[in-house]
Amino acid sequence: MKLGLTGGIACGKSTVSAMLVARGAKLVDADQAAREVVLPGEPALAAIVSAFGQAVLNEDGTMNRAEVGKLVFDNRERLTVLESILHPAIRSRMWAQIHAYEAEDPKQLIIADIPLLYETGQAELYDAVMVVYVPRNIQAQRLMARNALALEQAEQRIALQMDIEEKRSLADFVIDNSGTLEDTKQQVDRFWEEQGLP
Repeated sequence: MKLGLTGGIACGKSTVSAMLVARGAKLVDADQAAREVVLPGEPALAAIVSAFGQAVLNEDGTMNRAEVGKLVFDNRERLTVLESILHPAIRSRMWAQIHAYEAEDPKQLIIADIPLLYETGQAELYDAVMVVYVPRNIQAQRLMARNALALEQAEQRIALQMDIEEKRSLADFVIDNSGTLEDTKQQVDRFWEEQGLP
């Protein structure tokens, strides 16, 4: 089964994906793919340099994330250009990995951890979607604690994503991560057993 895993910022996706991996699932991570596609020598990095100029490179040829961030911050047009380069490269990298895992064992659970799964219209590409859920007030508290943010800053970041309640309503499976780690683990174990995974 190819499972799209998503949730809101600070909902605990990494915690749940680690629990699934510990049970034997294979993980394909969008954030990891995003880091890989901009390494020196990658076509996406060359395309970014072509679109934005040499200033986006550090002296060692790696991408200067801060510089790219400055260029696209508050500039919708430039952000769209950047996304049009990155998103296809990230998807291509992830699907190559998914197909490799499927070739190894078609029956195993393959998790694609994609923070913006619904926002980028990828949900229908997977057999099912699991949303890691916490209510918005807990989401804000955890984000403030994790990133040392004020409430207003945390709320702004949360507002950039689709509302967690909407994601929850669209999901095939929901893991409620607002309780203890043991509560979360029990839900993951139940999911595993109900799917008849090895």
